[in-house]
Amino acid sequence: MKKVSRTVLAPEELGVAGVIGVPAGADVELELRLESVMEGVLVTGTIHAPVTGECIRCLEPLERELDAEFQEMFSYPDADTRTARKDEAGDDAAASEEDVLYLEDDLFDLEPVLRDAVVLALPMQPVCREDCPGLCSECGARLADDPDHHHEATDIRWAALQDFQQNGTGDGADENQEK
Repeated sequence: MKKVSRTVLAPEELGVAGVIGVPAGADVELELRLESVMEGVLVTGTIHAPVTGECIRCLEPLERELDAEFQEMFSYPDADTRTARKDEAGDDAAASEEDVLYLEDDLFDLEPVLRDAVVLALPMQPVCREDCPGLCSECGARLADDPDHHHEATDIRWAALQDFQQNGTGDGADENQEK
């Protein structure tokens, strides 16, 4: 077992494109635990990185710190022949073959694992704060800046009656009903 701490630069598009993610070239801190097991190397670790995006309610930029955990097995290239049992052969072995990550010359590529861990740890709908009121649906004004913002809106179902009342014909209608 070996513990490793590294700071690496973030690759391009580490996150959800156009919504939230780790900026390219940002420092990503990795705390790794490498364990040698029969089939290969078990890598367990944590990621700490800055995240930028925009609030889905008010479209203001936001910045956060992301902490994510991951665990992945990197198999030796010949691990199948060393550890496979004769009764485990079949269709499942071929299907899971695609999901297996392999060591190459005692090295492993951690980028796909980091991508998966970061994307799963990111919020599906990032907000600048939990009670963000968003934007006005009529004019687009930011409601957090003006909490008393409102528009005088008449329900179109009552619009005809409002015109009727404003024209002053409301009294005449009452007179016709009395006659």
